[in-house]
Amino acid sequence: MDYIPNTDADLSAMLREIGVASFDELVAAIPASLRKFKMELPAALSEPELQRELGAMASRNKPLDALTSFLGAGAYEHFIPSAIDALVSRGELYTAYTPYQAEASQGTLQLLYEYQSLICRLTGMDISNASLYDGGSAVGESAYLALNAHPKRNRIVVSSALHPEYRQILRTYTAGMDIEVVELPTRDGVTDLDALAAATNENTAAVLLQSPNFFGCIEPMQQAGELIKPKGAWFVAVVNPLSLGALRPPGEYGADLAIGEGQPLGIPVSYGGPYVGFLTSSKQLVHKVSGRIVGRSVDTEGREAFCLTLQAREQHIRREKATSNICTNQSLMALRACIFLALMGKRGIREIAELNLRRSHQAADAISRIPGFALKFPHAPFFNEFVVTCPAPAQTICDRLERDGILAGLPLGRFYAGMECDLLVCVTETKLTGDIERLAESLSRAASQKV
Repeated sequence: MDYIPNTDADLSAMLREIGVASFDELVAAIPASLRKFKMELPAALSEPELQRELGAMASRNKPLDALTSFLGAGAYEHFIPSAIDALVSRGELYTAYTPYQAEASQGTLQLLYEYQSLICRLTGMDISNASLYDGGSAVGESAYLALNAHPKRNRIVVSSALHPEYRQILRTYTAGMDIEVVELPTRDGVTDLDALAAATNENTAAVLLQSPNFFGCIEPMQQAGELIKPKGAWFVAVVNPLSLGALRPPGEYGADLAIGEGQPLGIPVSYGGPYVGFLTSSKQLVHKVSGRIVGRSVDTEGREAFCLTLQAREQHIRREKATSNICTNQSLMALRACIFLALMGKRGIREIAELNLRRSHQAADAISRIPGFALKFPHAPFFNEFVVTCPAPAQTICDRLERDGILAGLPLGRFYAGMECDLLVCVTETKLTGDIERLAESLSRAASQKV
């Protein structure tokens, strides 16, 4: 059956209306090489044969739980309670799209309201939207918000320690616009505050700093905010939500926006997502926040009711007048994050953050004792990631360890010139002392091997 099951009469009627005699005449302007070709496909397989072939192809991939992974860089392996998968599949809660019909979506709206409330408590901010696509889109949306709020300013200042892919997304968002994106250098693993002070001026709409940054180092956010605020620019903090169990929340150091990727909150590592971006703000910016906000009210009979609120209709139908064109979200991933935060609670989030701190520092100490290896930024405090300088190209070290079933980390030469021997290592609460010892032993053996 054709995908579009038109009858011969239907086709003839459409061709007459177009003014051509046949389909071939319709597509005659298309080069013959694009119209007439033969696909060299293998012979058809039976269903059992196809299942066997697909199974063999799938077995060439290795699931993360079959390896010992020290990869991070924005996608983190964390423990996910079994209750999340059980609860997230309940029909009254899950959806992949926006709950436009509030009366039929009370479960979805309630979970988004609770998600917003929990994200606000975590970040110390006043307002949260009901999710974006991912952390990268949150960076782009925050820049749009700042530029719309400061129509006479066209400069966005970002640290070069902001995730490289986030910076690339920011440039894509601002491409074709009269926007200047200025990248700040780093010093000893964190943003150079002297360069920040020099780059932030009366033309700056926003400054974006990530803490912990891409190297895992904790930025001096309080001092940075004190340099940014007098210039009238927005201070945008890009944060790992799980780190806020141990670090000061953005609301306490005066951030105007706190954004980031919610994947560490009960969402598994997967190849490209889906993930969930979050965006929070101070109360003064509530009318400018992109996406949607869910509110709680009562109906005519005094019963609790939830609804979408404070979203301009232009957001959906008149793009040229909108502050954002975010018309959908990641509700299913926001649900996972909401359940995770509710299950863990304040004490649980703190304990997980402390485990990440303890075990990453344990690994850093073990690796730095291996001859030829050293911490790239020994004096910078870090959360669950750190940079190691290797005695050989980092990619070579990673290739050697992968043969032993270990993903040693992310070679930074891919993103930063001159860092070909530097390796970004991530250690979360999922790694035990035995895993760390195995990593250290394997690194030592890999370094001793001849090229």
